[in-house]
Amino acid sequence: MKNYRASLLFIFFVLFFLSCSKGKNPSIEREDLFSFNIGRLEDELDMFDLEGARSMRKTALKMREGLFYISNGNGEKIACYNSYGDLLFLIYNEETNPPPLTLGEKTEGSAITRWSYRWPLREPGSIAVNSAKHIFVEDKLTPERHSFDMEQKTILDRLVLHFDAGGKFVDYLGQEGKGGTPFPRIENIFTSADDDLVVVCRLPAGRRIFWYDSNGNQIYDIYFADDTLPIPADRFGLTPSLDTISIAPDERKIYLKIDYYREVMDESTNTLSGRESDRSCLWMINAGDASFSGSIDIPFFETSSSVNNRRITENLLYSMFGIMNGGRVFLYYPLETGFSILILAADGSEEQRRGIINVSNDELLYCAFDVSDDGILSALLASNYEVKLVWWRTDKLAREM
Repeated sequence: MKNYRASLLFIFFVLFFLSCSKGKNPSIEREDLFSFNIGRLEDELDMFDLEGARSMRKTALKMREGLFYISNGNGEKIACYNSYGDLLFLIYNEETNPPPLTLGEKTEGSAITRWSYRWPLREPGSIAVNSAKHIFVEDKLTPERHSFDMEQKTILDRLVLHFDAGGKFVDYLGQEGKGGTPFPRIENIFTSADDDLVVVCRLPAGRRIFWYDSNGNQIYDIYFADDTLPIPADRFGLTPSLDTISIAPDERKIYLKIDYYREVMDESTNTLSGRESDRSCLWMINAGDASFSGSIDIPFFETSSSVNNRRITENLLYSMFGIMNGGRVFLYYPLETGFSILILAADGSEEQRRGIINVSNDELLYCAFDVSDDGILSALLASNYEVKLVWWRTDKLAREM
């Protein structure tokens, strides 16, 4: 009888625990891989200006097959590390960086295993790496090489530099391909199916996407104007705002995350009092003909609070980290202790997974996130004293879908 009662009590507590836990997002285990000091030496990252303020230049991260590629705009260098924190090679501007003490300079026939290359980088930013581990990174031209596009009313001052798997310069890409006209402001760079390279640029009235094959030949040139963005058929009077563009890593498909707002009227005065969010949608576009292949609604991130003994629910919009293979979309919303993660299936199956990643406030002086093609979320997290490289095995969560 005692064993029977004990069994019933155990089952009761298990059921009670499961009922209390239902609906709660699980915490995704974080792994701190290695860290950097802040500075200009070869194994450091320069994140701040001389006054200690955050630099306006980008520091970007890309992880591919266990290797981490870091573009440090303020430090004017590009570095490649393995998952143990070993610096494998460095591309650096010798005019602004001290000579590396722990790396040899690679020359034809040299037998060194960790090396460096000198290249006059000015402001390296967004970075992408293809299946052959070739590196593509944006850089800024010197002021005398800037030009102005009268038609699109924008400065053309960016190139995409191409380095091979060992960090040796190959060539550069402009709008038309190899050796082409400089780009306007680059928002991001992606690799896609068949090692295509995709450059997303920001213009005063929209976004322009330049798409190249693995040989650097332009195959698509797509423009999304802010005033022609799609609006869901069941909604009227909404104002669309293009939040993020991402590119599928395994197919020639573009993902647009568009947020929609509606005007709010003050009934007492019958005047416009502001705008509030109506919904957020993810639109899929075929790169070949720029046709829309479907859309999905992105659920709100819901918060609730008590005001004057009334329960108030607020609907907030997620932001997008990126896309992994198979059309799994990574979204996030900031919390006091980190970020709430939502992974959606873009195939209309309504499959989704949620979780929490922990990041402390003092690690967010600067942060750069990356979703790998196989679904691992990595990040550079900067405090006043160091930069940590961490990851979360979100690929395990995505594989459950």
